[in-house]
Amino acid sequence: MTAVTRNLPWFVKDLGVSIIGEKCYTSIVENLDFSDMECLKYTLSKGLGLGIVVGGSIMKVPQLLLIVSARSARGLSLTAYVLETFSYAITLVYSYRNEFPFSTYGENLFLTLQNVVITLLIVHYNPPSSLAARSPLQRTVVSIQAIIAFAIALAVLPASTLALFQLATLPLSLFSKLPQIRQNHRAQSTGQLSTFAVISQVGGCLARLFTTATEVGDPIVSAGFALALALNIILGAQMWLYWGKDEKDELLERGPIGTSDEKKVEWQPAPAAHKVEVIVPPASPGRASPRPGNRRWSRKVD
Repeated sequence: MTAVTRNLPWFVKDLGVSIIGEKCYTSIVENLDFSDMECLKYTLSKGLGLGIVVGGSIMKVPQLLLIVSARSARGLSLTAYVLETFSYAITLVYSYRNEFPFSTYGENLFLTLQNVVITLLIVHYNPPSSLAARSPLQRTVVSIQAIIAFAIALAVLPASTLALFQLATLPLSLFSKLPQIRQNHRAQSTGQLSTFAVISQVGGCLARLFTTATEVGDPIVSAGFALALALNIILGAQMWLYWGKDEKDELLERGPIGTSDEKKVEWQPAPAAHKVEVIVPPASPGRASPRPGNRRWSRKVD
């Protein structure tokens, strides 16, 4: 087997070396030495990290399609998505400024972009009360201006302040999920929340705990992923508890199949008519009413 792995095409070797380094490529790929635990963990971490980056590029696409197809953002919390977008963006800038490997944070780039689009869709279909009076175009312009202002602020922040912002992603992660969890509990439904997105986030957080501990070792980043994992598990439990609730409610609202609206009208008794009292005068004594006899009349012919 090593005769094959040691003679792979040059572009495969160059790609492998660029990802896991010359030492680990020689040990794991060429020599198939899986007893080298250090390189094995590093290679596994790199593979998981790249998989998460690729998965993150499409993680929110089902959620986008659900909103667009339903033309509604019912069940989605605007506050939750705004705070979650802030958290993704801060982690993205913090990791980039600290020169962490792209495989340890790359999905935050795609998740931030996708969350921005979802937030704009929520503002368009289910605007908050403060923006409800504005036209859809005005709501979109105001939202984009706020997004650009926040992006510029992150870009110019000094490293020390950015580290405080990264620490703030812990409560941001908490408060970004709590509105969605609370809304699901109150409605006893998850609305347009995507099952694929929730399950992907649970798996991604688990993998990120491993990759962060292996490659980065930043306790703040690890704590953020641990908290996000716990909250996503709660969302997953709610989806399991309320599964099919929307379909049942819709069927109850529509009524039995084939029942027309006319048949749904309840019968109501007609109002009672006014009673009319009829007085019959008594017959005069000695006068009997003539009774028809059995005699047949015939015309006399002269």
